[in-house]
Amino acid sequence: MDASAQIWFLPILVWVAALVFAGFAIWNGPRPLSRGFVIDRLLRYVFLFPLGMLSLWAFIGHVLYPDQAAAVIGWSPSPFQYEIGVANLGLGLASIYAAFSSFQARVAVGIMAVCFLLGAGIGHVRDIIEVGNFAPGNAGPIMITDFLTPIVLVVLLFAAVRRPKSSATIALEAELRVARKALRDYRSALDSFGRD
Repeated sequence: MDASAQIWFLPILVWVAALVFAGFAIWNGPRPLSRGFVIDRLLRYVFLFPLGMLSLWAFIGHVLYPDQAAAVIGWSPSPFQYEIGVANLGLGLASIYAAFSSFQARVAVGIMAVCFLLGAGIGHVRDIIEVGNFAPGNAGPIMITDFLTPIVLVVLLFAAVRRPKSSATIALEAELRVARKALRDYRSALDSFGRD
């Protein structure tokens, strides 16, 4: 597959893969499904595919095939491509780690990804406005994913944040603690009564 075709299909393919894998995980997940489980699986596969795999692909393109990558974007080759490629390597590896890690790791990688991708997306838009660059690597699906991925990440990360407990929940938990203590005391008293 040539570079132009990859530029069109790979960003779409990684999003389809993320949705298919998340759907499969949710379909086979525990019942009843919890909102937290659904959000976790969506986040996992967004970190794995649109962030992880696509960033590793960008690393390979910018570092190993800089002339072809620049041509597809509508740029001249530049030494900065190496730096962008290595940044994509870091983002890709961190995203794969975050896919299977804690919420805090996902937030940390998410902050970096949102800044990097929105900046790249704005750069694509500027390039379209200032020089009319409608090359597939500048104005195609890559530009769309540079905005779509951060938006989806922010929405899912905010949805995953644990909400503060309501006063009713706090009161119920306090009552349950008192009831558990009373049951332990009752069992203890029965045990000691049986030994006497």
